[in-house]
Parts: sequence; C-alpha cells; structure tokens
Amino acid sequence: MRDILVTLMTLGTLPVFFVSPHIGVLVFSWLSYMNPHRLTWGFAYTLPLAFTVGAATALAYIVSKEPKKFPVNTVSILLVTFLLWISFTSAIAQYPDEAFDLWKKAFKIIAFNGVLTMLIMQSRERLHALVWIIVICMAFFGVKGGIFTVLSGGDHRVWGPSGSFIQGNNELALALIAVLPLMRYLQLQSQHRWVRLGLLGAMPLFLVSAIGSYSRGALIAMTAMLIVFAWKSKQRLIIGIAFVIALMGTLAFMPDTWFDRMNTIQTYEEDASAMSRIEAWVYAIEVATDSPLWGGGFGYSAGFVAQDGTTGRVAHSIYFQTLGAHGFVGLVLFLMLGAAGLRAGTWIVKRTRDRPDLAWARDLASMTRVGLIGFAVGGAFLNLAFFDLFYHMLAIMAVTRYLVGQELLKVAATPHRPAHLVAAPNLGATSTPALSTQSRNVSTPA
Repeated sequence: MRDILVTLMTLGTLPVFFVSPHIGVLVFSWLSYMNPHRLTWGFAYTLPLAFTVGAATALAYIVSKEPKKFPVNTVSILLVTFLLWISFTSAIAQYPDEAFDLWKKAFKIIAFNGVLTMLIMQSRERLHALVWIIVICMAFFGVKGGIFTVLSGGDHRVWGPSGSFIQGNNELALALIAVLPLMRYLQLQSQHRWVRLGLLGAMPLFLVSAIGSYSRGALIAMTAMLIVFAWKSKQRLIIGIAFVIALMGTLAFMPDTWFDRMNTIQTYEEDASAMSRIEAWVYAIEVATDSPLWGGGFGYSAGFVAQDGTTGRVAHSIYFQTLGAHGFVGLVLFLMLGAAGLRAGTWIVKRTRDRPDLAWARDLASMTRVGLIGFAVGGAFLNLAFFDLFYHMLAIMAVTRYLVGQELLKVAATPHRPAHLVAAPNLGATSTPALSTQSRNVSTPA
C-alpha cells in the first residue's frame, strides 16, 4: 500500500509542473530529503522517482512562459564551472565504469538542486517554500530521532533511510546540524505563534538526535555551528545559555558507551576507524599528486588498498574526496564555491541591515551561512561532497543575493533615470545590464 501511495503522490504531481514548474522543485526536494520511496520496501524502493520528477521539472520550465533569467553572480558562475569540471574529469577517469555511475548522481544533484533551483525559485515566496520542504523532511528524522534517543536512554544509534545519502548515522547527524539554522529562519519569519513554538521545540530534538547518532564528526560540527549560531544571533547570550542547558541535559542521560566513543577523538591513533580515514586521505593526495590538475576521476578509490587488506574505501572527507576525484583544480573550485556562498551571505546581511522590507533576506542569508559553516566543519570527516543540501544552500544564497541586488537597483533609480541605467554601488555581478532590465519582475508571485 505504501508503494502505491508514494508512487501515485509523486507521479500525480507531474501535470502540475507544467502550470507551476516550481512545484517540481519542491517535489524533487521532498524525494531527495525524506526519501519516501526508501521507506516502502516494495516495488517503489528502486523506482527512479527523483530522476523522473527532475526531468519533468526541467521540461516544464523550458516550455513554460516563466522568465528565463539566470542569477549571475560569483556563486552561480562557480557552481556551473564546477559542474563542467567534474564532467570533464569523469570523461578521463581512471575507472570509467565506476566514474560514469557516480557522475550521473553528482550531475543530477548539482543540475537539479543547484542550477534548476536558481533558475526557477526566483522569488521570496518560492525560496520560503523550499526551506519549509527541507526543514519538514529533515524534521521527520530529527524529531523522531530525538524522541527515540530520549526514550531509549541513548543506548541505540539514530539512522537515516536506507539507500539514501543520509542513511548512515554520521551523514544524518551532519544534515540535521546544517538544517537547524534554516529552522531558526522559519521561526523568525513565521507570523503564527504556534508555528514558532513548534519550531522552537523541534530544534533541541535535532541536537539530541545528532548526539544520539554517536557521530564524533557531528559533535565537532555541532560545536562549531552552535558557536557561530549564538554569535550571529541578536540574543546571543540567551541563545547560548539555552543551548548549553539543552546539551548538558542531553549528555546527562547518555550512556558510558557514548562517552567512550567520543573520547576516541583524543586517541584517534588507537582507533581503527580514524586511522583508516587517514589512510584514505593519504591515498587521495597520492592520486592527486600523480594527476594534479584533474585527479583520478569519480571512483578513483577503487584502486585503494588499506593496510588491513580492504579495498575501495572512500575518502570520508568532502575535501579529500574532491581532491582525489577532481584534482587540485577541482578542490580549489570546491573551496571557492563554499567561500563564495559565505561571502554572498555577508554581502546580503550588510546591505539589508537598514532595510526592514528585506529582513527576510537578512535572516535567510545569515542562517544559511551558519548552516554552510556546520557543513564545512562536519564534512571534513564525511564523503558528502555531492550531498543535495550543500547545493541547495548555495542556490538559496545565490538567488537571495540576486533578489536583494535587484531591490537595491530599484532604490538607486530615480524617476528620470530607469533602473537599468543606474549602477548601484558595489553590486558586483548582479548589476550587469542584462539582469537589471528584469528588476521589475522580482516580486512576481510564486
């Protein structure tokens, strides 16, 4: 019954895409994060539902009458460049068969969650809906996992849906940590008291769930995220105290096995799992050294042989994963992409500080920036360089920067000089003439 329900719910939305293509982005996001077909254990488990929805959304956008505007800025340009680069390295990969399968997944993720999202979700309302979908999907696992951890006394680990990017305890924990700031954005923007209270109650459960995953990398990422989260908040003292109380309360009932695992962070040289990761990192460096520009391509780890005889072990780090597969050029592009996302957030926050009408953009950029920092720290220990959430956050940042830039162009215009003839100060790539002529369309309803 579950299989039929999920299949009908997914395929039944396809005709709607041709009326409102942004609905396709939302449905694709639902499939990407909640993975409902992975919870069926029937024929729907292996159906290519996400690809079908993504392809239908792209076709619907092409034939629709929606404005075909690309938000040109540093983030969007680097995203497309990175997509082209990984396609090039895949074409000359050391292991073509493995590379092709992994490239298809990565291409789909960046093209749909990155490029297509930037093309379609170009309004405040659409971005807001996208954030809601991401948060609701992750809350399905975060709230449930938090309650499970409390009820079980932390004796069992929290896992994600089988066959998904977040099926592992480490991966799910990192996703929850990166999404928590987006939940805070929704709380800040919500006009309904009960919605705000519900989101406030869900945030501690996200932290409890991440702790209950027994992930050491998530603990480090959580610490970094919470520090930045509290520092960037207006009520930093109150929020900081609240987080400390929540963490201390959670740790008070965690079993000794949890503390024993966390303590291995200090004695990593005695931990087989930690040492195997270091071996994989060294191998990624060796592969990149042999082919410094383009690396070994996707699937390069097929040639890895560890000291214990195991083969094909992945890098367990977004940075070494990118370095080994796409060389130093790929790593530089990847790092520049993340840095551009953070810089775009800073740009938005500074230029909307005295604009109450753009408070939504300031809150969204600020919280997305916190999420990116959490992902950057936790990703140092996980093979998630091509996780949907990272590219969604970059797309959200790119579109928000574009929309803010267009609003600033409107203000800079005078009654005697059209907006497209007035250059707003320090707008960067968003002030190009080709884009500024579209400024009047920014507030088109979703």
